[in-house]
Amino acid sequence: MFVVIPTANGTFDLVRDQRDFVSEFGVANVTVLHTTDRNRANAEEFVAPLKHASGVWINGGRQWRLADAYLGTAVEREIKALLARGGVVGGGSAGATIQGSYLVRGASAVPGNPDGDNTIMMSPGHEKGFGLLRNTAIDQHVIVRHREADLDPVITAHPDLLGIGIDEGASIVVHGNSLEVAAGKVIIHDGKKHETGNYYFLSPGQTFNLATRTAQ
Repeated sequence: MFVVIPTANGTFDLVRDQRDFVSEFGVANVTVLHTTDRNRANAEEFVAPLKHASGVWINGGRQWRLADAYLGTAVEREIKALLARGGVVGGGSAGATIQGSYLVRGASAVPGNPDGDNTIMMSPGHEKGFGLLRNTAIDQHVIVRHREADLDPVITAHPDLLGIGIDEGASIVVHGNSLEVAAGKVIIHDGKKHETGNYYFLSPGQTFNLATRTAQ
């Protein structure tokens, strides 16, 4: 069974999201899980599908919505438990960023701007992700939106972090300490100087060792 979490997107249709996921990925048994109520996110009956799932997909939108709803709740704990028992967690856009330990572009809603300001890379109060990929900050849409260098100030302020920038349409597969680029371009910010600046590019088929922080 797969669980789809569409919470990052402020407007959605739970039935449509379930149908679209089944159609796109060919998964027959799908449950859509959504709430903005942290009490509900801690309820046993709400997280029950996660206890039996083999995979989770986290949709895109605004990552602060995911943090506000699920950070530190039973939902986050059950997602980590799913990984620990060999399950798979994937996500696009905000659904990728939330998987890092440091949450970039986390500025939340303000009067007149219900989506928040996603140009702010470090937003006090919204700087923590789920930490599924430890010691990382994950950005997205990096080339198509000219965000190649946007992780620079984050890594300068937090040199222990590895910056991972995923372009639109790109994907990575992480297993243990091995990161493989499955499609598109990925940018690595490792706090070192490179020919392209404070980052370098990985292409499809290339792998990266997260323990040694070296491309292979």
